[in-house]
Amino acid sequence: MTDSRIDPEIAAAVAQLEADGWLPMTRDDVGEARRVYRELALARRGDTVATVGSVHDDVVVGLPGTDADVAVRVYEPAGEQAAITVVWLHGGGWVLGDLDTGDASARRVCAHLGATVVSVDYRLAPEHPHPAPLTDAHAALRWAAAGRPSDRLVVGGDSAGGGLAAGAALLARDFGPRLDAQLLLYPGLDPSMSRPSMIENADGPFLTRADLVWFWERYLPDPALRRDPSVAPGEADDLDGLAPAVVATAELDPLRDEGRAHADALEAAGVAVRRLEGTGLVHGWFGLGAASSAARAEGDRALDALRELLAG
Repeated sequence: MTDSRIDPEIAAAVAQLEADGWLPMTRDDVGEARRVYRELALARRGDTVATVGSVHDDVVVGLPGTDADVAVRVYEPAGEQAAITVVWLHGGGWVLGDLDTGDASARRVCAHLGATVVSVDYRLAPEHPHPAPLTDAHAALRWAAAGRPSDRLVVGGDSAGGGLAAGAALLARDFGPRLDAQLLLYPGLDPSMSRPSMIENADGPFLTRADLVWFWERYLPDPALRRDPSVAPGEADDLDGLAPAVVATAELDPLRDEGRAHADALEAAGVAVRRLEGTGLVHGWFGLGAASSAARAEGDRALDALRELLAG
């Protein structure tokens, strides 16, 4: 039975994805899961992909102590250029996704804000579990800050990318570079998977608790790392001094309550926060704008909230 709270356009879109065999996102074989996720991301781009001025690929030299350079894709706006650089981290449960699956979202951020966007092709688990993806995110932040030192610097991402963005914000506070804001869209922040929304929305729609078990097992094979504050910010001794944040959740998302809890903790630490609750929306709504006017409007609100934070 369809949940009566769900946005009707999203309900129809998810039902079609299920009927066409795109869901669930996780599969027995990681390679197969990556193939299906990539094909789905490219298929649902639609005709609404935002126009940008230019796109080029580049390479970030890995941080000292690593032997891994990081591929990035840089987007410049078509119109007036704002003095903003957003380092964007795609979703995919730390296991799936690449620069192409994150392309539509990066373009949208670029076009809406008039910002430079640096999309990061961070290494993926299980071949490269934590902290490799987070290390790549931090390297990209340092690269972006060095290349555009006069810009306001933002780290952002959705889902697993939102969790990486939150972890990178902690690293940036402690080790640089200085951040001006965070954009955390339905972030994955709690490997304990114990909050009420994880039970309430265990069967989705779109993302399920079983999917999350599959992702966390591959990203954090060492259970001791589940208390690492850069993975689970709730384990941090303090969140003082972090950059202002937009924290956007979705009512029908298993991750909803961990996003809310992180926003609460940031506010308690004196960090400026703009919240979006995503009534009637599901996990992944930022990528569902072609199918749902409600998802599209929520994405605009999130980006407008980020612009307001930076202006303030």
